Amino acid sequence: MYGLGDVDFFDRIAPLYDLVMPSADGAALAAGLDHAARPIERLIDVGGGSGRAAAALIGPEITVADASLGMLSRARRVRGLDGVAVDAGRLPFRDGSVDAVTVVDALHHLPDREAALAEAARVLAPGGALVVREFDPETLLGRVLVAGEHAIGMGSRFYTPAALADAMDAVDLDPRIVDRGFGYTVVGVRR
Repeated sequence: MYGLGDVDFFDRIAPLYDLVMPSADGAALAAGLDHAARPIERLIDVGGGSGRAAAALIGPEITVADASLGMLSRARRVRGLDGVAVDAGRLPFRDGSVDAVTVVDALHHLPDREAALAEAARVLAPGGALVVREFDPETLLGRVLVAGEHAIGMGSRFYTPAALADAMDAVDLDPRIVDRGFGYTVVGVRR
């Protein structure tokens, strides 16, 4: 696999993760997925960890894709989800084979965010949507989060909503900033 980034940390905290993290915002994810220009039958949750975001979604066939074996074990054992150990920069899915990709509270942990966005774009079918929920490092809470993650040794790198939209455009996705704030959503629709 790739340079592991924050994977060791998530392997260590996997048994406690769901106890300390709030549920994913299912309404925000659904609002993002509504931008898809095709029916969503197959979804890949990249950096999906314990399946927290997948559990907030209803309908499509979901595969959790993560580099942390501890977190994937929880997704399988606790939530009954399909999971695959992956490098987000080299997804093991065919070109145009999925209708949607989500990355929830995880993009900032990926060692090569640009490669992960390019891979998400590659596996999306035309009209499919990449929905990213992230934290804005320019908000007060965002600055606190950045400082906290760096203090515990994480290599986190955060996009602002506008910078993420630009990064999506660079990989041939039509970007849309759906909502703003500490937690924000940006969607990229495959052209």
